[in-house]
Parts: sequence; structure tokens; C-alpha cells
Amino acid sequence: MSTNPIQIKPGAAGRLIVLLPYSCERVAKMKTISGRRWHQGEKCWFVPRTGAILRHLLTLFTGEPIEVEPSLLLGVASNALVPPRGPKLPEPASSTNALLDRVRQAIRLQHYSHKTEEAYVGWIKRFITFQHDRHPAEIAEKEIGQYLSVLATRFRVSASTQNQALNAVLFLYHEVLGKQIGYVNGVVRAKRPQRLPVVLTREEVKALLSQLDGTAWLMATLLYGAGLRLMECCRLRVKDLDLARNQLVVRAGKGNKDRYTILPAAVKEPLARHLEENRRQHQYDLERGLGRVDLPNALGRKYPQANKEWGWQWVFPASRYYTDPTTREQYRHHLHETVIQKAVKEAARKAGIAKPASCHTFRHSFATHLLEDGYDIRTVQELLGHKEVSTTMIYTHVLNRGERGVCGPADRLGLADRCASVMQK
Repeated sequence: MSTNPIQIKPGAAGRLIVLLPYSCERVAKMKTISGRRWHQGEKCWFVPRTGAILRHLLTLFTGEPIEVEPSLLLGVASNALVPPRGPKLPEPASSTNALLDRVRQAIRLQHYSHKTEEAYVGWIKRFITFQHDRHPAEIAEKEIGQYLSVLATRFRVSASTQNQALNAVLFLYHEVLGKQIGYVNGVVRAKRPQRLPVVLTREEVKALLSQLDGTAWLMATLLYGAGLRLMECCRLRVKDLDLARNQLVVRAGKGNKDRYTILPAAVKEPLARHLEENRRQHQYDLERGLGRVDLPNALGRKYPQANKEWGWQWVFPASRYYTDPTTREQYRHHLHETVIQKAVKEAARKAGIAKPASCHTFRHSFATHLLEDGYDIRTVQELLGHKEVSTTMIYTHVLNRGERGVCGPADRLGLADRCASVMQK
């Protein structure tokens, strides 16, 4: 049997490339893998790029020399993170699990959001696996630089993704291990490019909303009419609405900040009917011993019955209950954000809008249209909840549009008639 190593490399279209020195035994083993394909021109096998397939390959060829491409260590899915040393895929060491528990504890002590916790833990897992499961305390600036360089050069991640990975690693060393990291040679914080927001015209907003109905229409109108972020809309509670004063309160928004914003008059009547239907459903749930919602922080322990009160209920509740794994009690969550995301995407397609419209596009359009109407930028800043006015300044691109915008030199030459005649030829 040939002594040349078996090579496993990442391929295109979610596949792995297996370079297999020929032998009847090896070919027979390869034919046990589902989804395999022999490429006659490349003289290699293509198999699906999944953790299960990779484990199966390494098990099949146990005892033979195998070379696994190191880039597979940084697979997007956790089951594709494969150490290149040896044919076995070891389970995460107990010391690694203990370290990740310390990371989670440190994040929660600083009251970071749950999504930040998930992102940081994920990047730290990838970092440890990339270093062949070595403990981070044994790793210096050079290895950190190599990790970040692979992200930027080989995987071509965006600037924000590279910075997030760097922030996660720095948090691990500074807040968990108590180790100060010096200059990481060859790697600097990526500079995010300046991009203009995607903004819909008023006609496009109207056309998109006309393709929605029910709860999706109500949520999309709030996103546009109040300038809400998607999760701010999903997490609205009944007590946060003030229909009499045409305003609502955003609780624990981005940066854990509260703010007031406007409640569109167009949604007052349908929103009142929506709340009345929810109230009848809540009353029915209470009669069945249900009607609980999750409360922030420790309010559930301080006020044990508050989770059944009407004011704490979600404005947009989910249709089903979930069971708390600790208490075994049933709770109702808010409507999942993907429901409105899919509805808006489909509505934009039906409306024939070519722009990449999303739920956040409504927020961009809200700010842009306010500035077009002559409202000052400080007012828009307060309504959006921006900490710095420089963040809101991105919407001043509207000053170059419209009747009061900049008039270009080509327009002053009166070329419209000439252009019309040229295009007719």
C-alpha cells in the first residue's frame, strides 16, 4: 500500500476534496460514504463538507498517514472544527469547558447582552481549536496574530467580524485570565468602510407596507413610524405603550439604554384592537393556570406574581408556550424576529423593490424622511437613541437631494433637450 498521505482539503460548494492514493481497499472504503463523487479530471473524491463525514473519513483510515488542511479548523459550523493532528477528533477538554464557563460568568457580571455572550464564546472556541486545544495562557501575541491573519486573508471576513474576533480574544485575556496582551505583530484593528444606508422612498415604503397585513403590517409600520430596531419592536411590552400621548418607551435598547420615541397615529386604532385580542387571550390563559412571561433581571424573584400582570405581557406574543427547564413552568415568549424578517423580505419581492430592503431599512428611512421634512438632527438623534450625533450624521446624505439639494453643472447647461434627441437616434 502506498505510503503517500491521504489529503483532505476544503472545496467549493460545501464539499471536501479527498486526495486518495489508489488502492482497492481505499476505494472500497470511500464507496461507503454517502454523497461521494469521483472527479476524473482532478483525480480526487468530492464528499459533503460536514463534521459527520469528516469524522467518518478519519475513522475509516485510522492508522494511515492523513493530512487535514488547517483552514478546516475555522469552519463556520462547530462540527466542522477539526484539529489536523491525528485521525481522531477529541472531545473538548474539561479545562476548556471550565474556561468557557468563566468567560460566560465574566460577561454576565458586566451585563453584556446574550447575543454578545454567544458571539464571544463562539470566537474563543474557534481560537482555542485553532491553537490545537492549547490553553490560552500558554499562547503569546504571535499566535493571536496568526489567528486573526487567517481570518482576514484566507477567509476574507469583514472588518466588523475581524474586530469582533479580536474583542473576544482580548476579553478572554484581560477580563478572565488577567493577562495583558501587548502589540499583536502584523495585525491591527480593521477599519470599517463607510457605507451609506439603504433608504426607501415614501412611495416604496407605502408599496411595501401594502403587501403586508395583520401583525406583520403592524410591526413593520412601527419599525418605520417609530424608528425602532427589530428586537426593540419584538420586545415591546404593554406597559411601554402610551396611546393617549402618542409615544412609546424603548426599554433596554442598544447599549442598555431607555428612550422615548413617537407612536404613529396611523397604528393607534389597529394597535388598540390588537391589544384587546391579546388581553382576551391572556385572560383565557390565566384561567388555565398559564399567562406567564419572562421578566428582566431579578424582577421575577422580587415580584413573584408580576409575570402574570397584563402590563408585563408582550405586545407581539408568540403563538406557543415554552417550558422552563429549571422550574418546569410554561412561559410565553415574544414573536420570533425571523417571522417579521421573512414577511418583509417577501413583501419587498412582491412590491417589486430592487433595493435590498430589510427590517432595519425602515429605521434608515424613518431618519432620512425626518431630515427631509426639516427636523433638526439632534431631535432625530434622540428618537433613534444614538449616543453620539456623529452616528446620526450618516443620514445627512439627504441634504444633497431634492429641490434644496446641490445642483450639478450638467443640469445648469440645459442638456435635457439635447439628451432626449440623442437617445432617439
